[in-house]
Amino acid sequence: MEMAAMQGHKHKRILRRRWWYMNYLVALVMLSVCWYSMQSSEWHPRMIFSCRANYHRSEEASISHEAHATDLQRDLKLPRLVYQQPDTGKPQRTDVLMLTPWLAPIVWNETYNLAVLNAQFHQMNVCVGITIFAIKKYTVFVPTFIETAEKYFMMGHKVNYYIFTDRVSDIPIMELAEGRRMQVLRVPAYQRWQDVSMRRMEMLRDYSHQQFRGEVDYLVCVDVDMRFSDEVGVESLSDLFGTLHPGMYGATRKDYTYERNLLSEAYISFDEGDFYYAGGYFGGNIEEIYKLTNFCHNAMMNDKDKNIEAVWHDESYLNKYFLYHKPTKVLSPEYLWDDGFGTPAFLRRKRFLAVRKNHHDIRN
Repeated sequence: MEMAAMQGHKHKRILRRRWWYMNYLVALVMLSVCWYSMQSSEWHPRMIFSCRANYHRSEEASISHEAHATDLQRDLKLPRLVYQQPDTGKPQRTDVLMLTPWLAPIVWNETYNLAVLNAQFHQMNVCVGITIFAIKKYTVFVPTFIETAEKYFMMGHKVNYYIFTDRVSDIPIMELAEGRRMQVLRVPAYQRWQDVSMRRMEMLRDYSHQQFRGEVDYLVCVDVDMRFSDEVGVESLSDLFGTLHPGMYGATRKDYTYERNLLSEAYISFDEGDFYYAGGYFGGNIEEIYKLTNFCHNAMMNDKDKNIEAVWHDESYLNKYFLYHKPTKVLSPEYLWDDGFGTPAFLRRKRFLAVRKNHHDIRN
């Protein structure tokens, strides 16, 4: 009987010891979790509160993640886009080239869906800058340019007009749609119109670096003596784009008026060249425009030191740049046309037209 009692007490001691060990291990695990959750390796009496704070931070992070997911779902709830499905077996146009050898699209009427493109660009909330140089008498073209741009250019998107001029007082204050603004930038005039044309590359380079990169996503660089006559939208935008010259469309490369002087920085040989690009309409994102204009300006200055002036001034250097830095999109002559060339069958829209003028009177 006494032996049984002793064994019973021994069994109870073993159970108590096991209970103690179990509680000790649980406490040790909890302390370890708190210890590693602390940002500081130094032990201090507030460790328990630190663990609790970490728990709350974790809970707040979870709530924040859920809120972000909710916002993302809300952003993804876009309006329905109902349009005719594209036919993979039927190209939109067969009468014109629609793709360059380096797989850049050539933009023609009927080759894109503007509603789809607008939806994509609205998601990015883009702002488009457009530059014109109204030097000396060319200020007379500004009202028509702005009025027609307000009717046809990048409708529904934010636009900044940048007007470079030596005659600030000649630029009228014009009413613009919401989300569109105009800045008049004073620049020096040059005696010759050729110098005005070439120096714009320097000005575009400097302003791209100093101002434009903080204000717009894309920059469109065009001539001021023009008017918009049909829609020009985001279908024309890309990282770097040029426009096929209407006077050279369909010509062979040996007939292109590239600079043929071997000593010129703009030189292109007779067996080189893809297209002839117009100097009156080009653009891209700010980084690419900076690279393009920096190349053109430096090349012009090098030629000037050699007493060389390229045959078509800044346009010649633009073509040299596009030869070795292929544009990511090419605009058809719809985006730069002169009615003096008539209306050929391939031209289904005239989006940007030259204004009739007396060149001699305007340039002198």
